[in-house]
Amino acid sequence: MHVLNEIGFPAVQLDGGYRTWRRHVVARLAELPSAFRYRVVCGLTGSGKSRLLGALAAEGAQVLDLEALAKHRGSLLGDLPDDPQPSQKAFDSAILVALDGFDTREPVWIESESRKIGALQVPDALLASMRAAPCVEVALALDDRVALLKEEYVHFVADPDALDRRLAHLVAMHGKETLARWSTLAHGGDIDALVAELLGSHYDPTYSRAMTRNYAGLADANRVTPSGIAPTSWRALARSLLTDR
Repeated sequence: MHVLNEIGFPAVQLDGGYRTWRRHVVARLAELPSAFRYRVVCGLTGSGKSRLLGALAAEGAQVLDLEALAKHRGSLLGDLPDDPQPSQKAFDSAILVALDGFDTREPVWIESESRKIGALQVPDALLASMRAAPCVEVALALDDRVALLKEEYVHFVADPDALDRRLAHLVAMHGKETLARWSTLAHGGDIDALVAELLGSHYDPTYSRAMTRNYAGLADANRVTPSGIAPTSWRALARSLLTDR
């Protein structure tokens, strides 16, 4: 602390140290999430939910991007290359810092996450508030979803062996024959066919079941479709959502 003060960074010491801070974080995360109104961005895998959140933030909206804070895209393939997830305690602290910076009079836009994002758990009070909130459903054509996922998971396109190792976790659900076919598609460079099959046979059914079970607002969701997957399309969609609110 002395060194920080000497080089121009005002620093103070918290009475009770880190344990006091941790108790504060846990207590605040049990109550603060309910102070906000949320708008939950829903949509099948590859629909561009994270891109829409980024566009909303760029347009001045309050956005809580849990996947960015968790450093994970929230699925079996969601680890970010060379960027490990933070600890649960660091994740919780980052959420609290973000919420503390928001205005309770304005809505908070957030993605329809499950209870866990990779190895990290979304705080219970926040999850409950999200699941009770109204939804906006992003609907994107399959071809656009495939193209978007190829952009975001280019590291797996370049390393089919790594993709094989990750998809091996699905053998109990889909069987060795299916896994072998997926491996052949990956190593043969037929990525469009592989992504489309993964979406149709695994990701879409799994996501739809979870959303129906956990997000009651999906039934009455405002369904929106971007004009494409270029940044300008997401910004235009974000502006329209903020105008209509």
